[in-house]
Amino acid sequence: MPPVEPPPTTWAFPPPERWPADDDLIAIGADLGPGTLLAAYRNGLFPMPFEGAGAPGWWSPLTRGVLPLDGLRMTRSLRKSARRFEIRVDSACADVIAGCADPRRLGGWIDDDIRAAYQRLHELGWVHSVEAWRDGQLAGGLYGVAIGGLFAGESMFHRERDASKVALLGLVDLLSDEYAGQRLVDTQWVTEHLAGLGVVEVSRADYLKRLEAALELPPPAPWS
Repeated sequence: MPPVEPPPTTWAFPPPERWPADDDLIAIGADLGPGTLLAAYRNGLFPMPFEGAGAPGWWSPLTRGVLPLDGLRMTRSLRKSARRFEIRVDSACADVIAGCADPRRLGGWIDDDIRAAYQRLHELGWVHSVEAWRDGQLAGGLYGVAIGGLFAGESMFHRERDASKVALLGLVDLLSDEYAGQRLVDTQWVTEHLAGLGVVEVSRADYLKRLEAALELPPPAPWS
């Protein structure tokens, strides 16, 4: 079934021409309702808690991380690891979000409000998980927001070595259809770890241009 469009947000995000030219942070406030979140992603923004604000911050990095679907770097050891796991889609999205939100993780930022908001978007058909399973147990996975040809990756986790990387490989396989060259996999920022997997930086302006085109695409088969 197609995703359910929620009531539109009552908030208005500033247009790109009013965004600061020297800061990743665009705005503070609003809420995490489904309509607000979808409006944000459609406009190139995503939320993260902003310390001391008591409200979400809305971000659009000056240099954005994106993963070209033909650019994932696969080592020989990762290819070997991939054979040990089974890839599933949306069979345990709540568990994947919970794994990503584990407070014991270094640098964890997913609080209860974020967790509940993305679970609600999953129930409406806008958030999807790609999971790596072994021997009937969830070993790792990732989740993100899918709108048309956009997959905005939010977080990944693993309980077994390479499980999150194998889930990323599964995501790339799922998105590699006739529209692969136009699909947009957003990783927000580029970390050393992500760069090692093939994530590259693009400018904010370039990202927004790619986003506009990607939103016009049909969703991939796994969640159409």
